[in-house]
Amino acid sequence: MNLNTGITLIDHILHEVNAHQQTIQQLVNDNLEHIDAMCMEVLGCLKNDGKIFFMGNGGSAADAQHLAAEFIGRFKRNRRALPALALTTDTSVVTAISNDFGYEYVFARQLSALCTDRDAVILISTSGNSTNLLEAAREASRKKACTIGLLGNNGGALAANVNIPVIVASAETARIQECHILIGHILCQICDEYFSINH
Repeated sequence: MNLNTGITLIDHILHEVNAHQQTIQQLVNDNLEHIDAMCMEVLGCLKNDGKIFFMGNGGSAADAQHLAAEFIGRFKRNRRALPALALTTDTSVVTAISNDFGYEYVFARQLSALCTDRDAVILISTSGNSTNLLEAAREASRKKACTIGLLGNNGGALAANVNIPVIVASAETARIQECHILIGHILCQICDEYFSINH
């Protein structure tokens, strides 16, 4: 099938797959140590009865909910439920905070109530510049929680405001999101294995 550009559908598919593979390889080249550090921090948090908080906007909110569900349910193996929460899911809380304080505080206000120094906060942003995530990172830091950024482009402002930045060096939102969910699934796999063996 030829599209209006004269390029075949197969060519388009192969182009996207190749771009995906190149972005993943760059992610590994740039971030292997940061991904390792992220996994170690989350394991340490869970071993010490901490919680994992996930948050993001738009597609990143969907990733936050997806990953929190994998922790509370399971990824591949049966093991105890792991405490994780996506701060995007309670519409009453989200709309009340947005209405009364402003959308920029929608995550920070929840962290103010729920977060402790035993917890890990995972902020997901393709741009790294979302104001509500920056406010959340600052609040998590005040609570002395570990902050982890799953970021894109050059990391944006969040890169300098989290303990562990994992930056997908791409300007394409789709490629960044694909890498973010891969990183999330790696984290799920490692936690599944550790807690199915040890608990």
